Amino acid sequence: MEDWEVPYRHSVQAALDLLRGRWTVAVLAALARGETPFKELRSAINEVEQRTSRDRLLSGRVLSDTLQRARDDGLVERYAESGNFATVSYALTPTGRSLLRAVRPLAEWAQGYQARHG
Repeated sequence: MEDWEVPYRHSVQAALDLLRGRWTVAVLAALARGETPFKELRSAINEVEQRTSRDRLLSGRVLSDTLQRARDDGLVERYAESGNFATVSYALTPTGRSLLRAVRPLAEWAQGYQARHG
């Protein structure tokens, strides 16, 4: 094994750990547009899922859990507005934005792979 292989493998695994869960990438991608209220975030993700004819839609509970993990990982920030109609919104942190930029080449590779291998 080469000297560079162990840190490389550990770094790749650390990045993949941040992307764990079925909905993490969908949440990050939806937040790329900017700060988004919880309900709008869920609707935006489910709208994409319906267009891609997926069987399952994102529930509020699963979105909440996914957002909490992303917050714990430093990828997402939560903003709460108090008042008569309290609103909770979420936005990407600079770390979340940089991860999303890093994932883009992987997504492009996957699109090419799917086109070649069905």
